[in-house]
Amino acid sequence: MKTKDISLVALFVTLTIVGAQISIPIGTVPITLQVLMVFLTGYFLKPTLALLTQSIYLLLGIIGLPVFANFSGGFASIIGPTGGYLIAFPLAAWIISLSKKDYFSMFLHGILGIAIIYTLGVLVLNYHLHDFKKAFMIGVVPFIGIDFLKMCLAVIISKRVLKVVEA
Repeated sequence: MKTKDISLVALFVTLTIVGAQISIPIGTVPITLQVLMVFLTGYFLKPTLALLTQSIYLLLGIIGLPVFANFSGGFASIIGPTGGYLIAFPLAAWIISLSKKDYFSMFLHGILGIAIIYTLGVLVLNYHLHDFKKAFMIGVVPFIGIDFLKMCLAVIISKRVLKVVEA
């Protein structure tokens, strides 16, 4: 790995940690900027680096560092009600990073990434609630519009920054 790649991985791990702490509690699943950082990780990094970045973030939390929302961490976070969302981050970042960096591809891969996050998130939340409809209503419905806006913001940011960097 090049020094640049190591630096980018460290930067996006750090941004994800910071994004997790910007949290609005609205119930079982808080609104955070983690998903925005997953989008940015995917749009800025190559697939293997995007996967590595979010995997490192996940591992830091699993070993107990307070990197998840509200400064939480530990294995209990992964097996808890919101664990499915966290587990989905590496795969979602990888899928998002496969985009060709044109608007259509970025939106398509962004939608696939968020679908992965919602699917795994709702499955684990359903396990805890024993009610799929309730899990969907709590874990997806309040976030669809917000996460779409995060995706749009990530596309705009990444297109502008990549344009400057590549110039």
